[in-house]
Amino acid sequence: MTTVAYMFKEAFSNLGRNALVVLGAILAVFISLTLTFGTLVFGEVVRVNTLQWAEDVRVIAFLQEDLTPQDVAAMQEDVASWPQVEDVFFVSKAEAYEEALVLFANNEAMLSVIEDNQDILPASLRVQPVDPDEYDIIVTRLESTPGVDRVQSADDAIDAMIALRDGLQLMFWILAVALGAAAVALIANTIHMAIYARREEIEIMKLVGASNWFVRTPFLIEGAIEGLIGGALAVTFVLVAQQLAVDRLADLPDWINLVIDNNFLVKQGALVLLFGVAAGLIGSSLSLAVHRTLRS
Repeated sequence: MTTVAYMFKEAFSNLGRNALVVLGAILAVFISLTLTFGTLVFGEVVRVNTLQWAEDVRVIAFLQEDLTPQDVAAMQEDVASWPQVEDVFFVSKAEAYEEALVLFANNEAMLSVIEDNQDILPASLRVQPVDPDEYDIIVTRLESTPGVDRVQSADDAIDAMIALRDGLQLMFWILAVALGAAAVALIANTIHMAIYARREEIEIMKLVGASNWFVRTPFLIEGAIEGLIGGALAVTFVLVAQQLAVDRLADLPDWINLVIDNNFLVKQGALVLLFGVAAGLIGSSLSLAVHRTLRS
């Protein structure tokens, strides 16, 4: 039997010897990585929906009455060329009137004013930012553009949306790091218990000349296997849960989207598996480093 085969055999033997302890470690890793992967998936759902909401955020530039169609076309072309602008379109006075009838359908007093003064609503350019963070740049430039009467934007709403997005992203990463550290600690504890259970056997192996590397490697493999199994279970659970959520919650409003790109799920799922293996190796290494039986 080769050295590598022996090490894997010992690793799987350790898993069988301490089945209950190993099961506890795998379940702990499963829970930790399920929360970690679930946090990443939830964070992506928030990001996708934030971008979707951001598409509806527009800066409105109300135009002066004396502009000709040529002036408006030239202004629209100029604004569209700005690097901060994703899209811009023109809304005529007639279109603004039709829009107002829909917006104020339940406000009879406002409808009466609008219907009696159909020219009260000015034509406008509706500008969508590439990034909601840059809406203020667009507002400043529009205010200094000849032919623009005034500029209106949902300043507070945009700032609140940006703050929500950034705050949730920070919270997700802090939670992911904390849960990852918990997974490493749990694996380290499991390996420590396995080493303690075999302490006499390890001492005999060292007395007959076995190197620390030879003795340690099966425990490293054991930790990696525990992390891999826990990670695989976590990825499977979250993927199934996410798909069930999409199927069962199909009647949600259009502005809430639970569908996530498959490339994201595959890449992040692979990273979670790698993290499971890495957590197992790190946890094993920490346990081996502090255990007096394996000190040189």
